[in-house]
Amino acid sequence: MENTLFVYLYWCRISSPPPHLAERSGLAVEQIERIENNIDIPSLAPLIKIARVLGVRLGTFLDDMTDEGPVLCRKKEASDTISFSNNAVRSRKHMEYHSLSKSKADRHMEPFIIDVAESSDNEFILSSHEGEEFIMVMEGTMEINYGKNTYVLEEGDSIYYDSIVPHHVHAFEGQAAKILAVIYTPI
Repeated sequence: MENTLFVYLYWCRISSPPPHLAERSGLAVEQIERIENNIDIPSLAPLIKIARVLGVRLGTFLDDMTDEGPVLCRKKEASDTISFSNNAVRSRKHMEYHSLSKSKADRHMEPFIIDVAESSDNEFILSSHEGEEFIMVMEGTMEINYGKNTYVLEEGDSIYYDSIVPHHVHAFEGQAAKILAVIYTPI
């Protein structure tokens, strides 16, 4: 993901320099530059905002495949990971995303198996972006802050929400967990 994202952002610099991209996405110029220079690993929310401004789907940053038909993902193929920040204040990364559709062209949904690492960081920032998210806990316990509410999900529980509402997804009490997440982002 890193090479694809940063090459793409560098290429887009010609038509959408960081100040313009920041203004249109609502992100800080410094944040755009830190992402572009591989200093920060962004969470999904800023990536979705950048994709919207550039007129591309989120998957553009995650892959470069173009299968038109159905995509089959075998268990062994889901071992490639993409790491993102979870918007924790001190954490550079703590979620490893296993894409289940990285070769599907023109998709609007992004299905992932996400390994959530143990973390003692309990300070985080709520984020929002256009779209919807579906999360099902496969192992462990997760906590989802959604607007003013907090939901604790155990193995087998799921939640579906509008991601325009400020939210944050993290492991409950810092314990490791595994989730299935499907993120829908309109173009």
